[in-house]
Amino acid sequence: MATLTCYCSSPSLQIPKPTSKSSLSLLHKIPNPQFLTKYSSFLSISSKYQKWRHRVSIVLQCSNFNTASSLTTEPEPEPETEEEEDGVDEEEDGDGVTSIEKPPVKRKRKRRRYRKQYPGEKKGITEEMRFVAMKFRNSIGKKKSESDDKMKDNGYESVSSDEDDGGGGEETWKPSMEGFLKYLVDSKLVFSTIERIVDESSDVSYAYFRRTGLERAECISKDLEWFSQQGHVIPEPGNPGVTYANYLEELAEKTPRLFLSHFYNIYFSHIAGGQVIAKKAFERLLEEKELEFYKWEGDEEKLLRDVRESFNMLAKHWSRDDKNKCLREVTKAFRFMGQIVRLIIL
Repeated sequence: MATLTCYCSSPSLQIPKPTSKSSLSLLHKIPNPQFLTKYSSFLSISSKYQKWRHRVSIVLQCSNFNTASSLTTEPEPEPETEEEEDGVDEEEDGDGVTSIEKPPVKRKRKRRRYRKQYPGEKKGITEEMRFVAMKFRNSIGKKKSESDDKMKDNGYESVSSDEDDGGGGEETWKPSMEGFLKYLVDSKLVFSTIERIVDESSDVSYAYFRRTGLERAECISKDLEWFSQQGHVIPEPGNPGVTYANYLEELAEKTPRLFLSHFYNIYFSHIAGGQVIAKKAFERLLEEKELEFYKWEGDEEKLLRDVRESFNMLAKHWSRDDKNKCLREVTKAFRFMGQIVRLIIL
């Protein structure tokens, strides 16, 4: 077969004559010169298009478009598998350019810090109150021992105990009947105040603490009536009882939760230690008489336990801030009741 030679330098296309009949069919397949001119200009444009098309295909492939194959006649490149080598990750920017980032730094996971629980918090608010009361009692005992040591250094002797007390070194209680009656009157005012507030209040939370069996106001009234029949003059309530009763009235009106803290601690302090102290003092005055103030219909520890469970159940729904406020009222309750007990020896 004869070769076909094209001279692009000349404006016209020179085609040699076919030497045989076999080359005649090839001549009919050659396009006309005008077509070749247009085709050459098209190729120059196509070269620029090929570059642009290549960039577009990269962008479309990075954007997870499936239409990249429709814009190019070339076969689709096989999808590249992501390989992690030596912890180096490749990420693509918004314009389709990949950037190699530094190996990720392993960050230490911060340990979650939980709030430190208060002593006795797992068992309930009443157990927290007990720890506060114990801390308050220990602080009072420490101050008392320090004052005794200071008196000894100054040349004063502490009051020794009687023989009946076993010589334990504790202060001797010298109760008077006048002081004991003041103690009963102020105690009655406090107990009658809290019992009246609980009975008459419309607050739903107070319903758990009505008719608990711990009520003392009626019992004290019977004792005061007996003393009156014996010829003793019943005094009016003193400053410790009046001050505490007014404070309870304010709490019940403004913050019932704080009032309930005093409600529980008044009975708790009376059963845990208050009645023991007052009972021993009264036995020195009248050994043959047993006051109604220290009589209970049933086991007082069980009655207090029932109130404790009701209080813990109610305080479960309180915030930690409300519980802390109730704990701060514990020391106030013991201070008020302590001032009333001290009336016995005044």
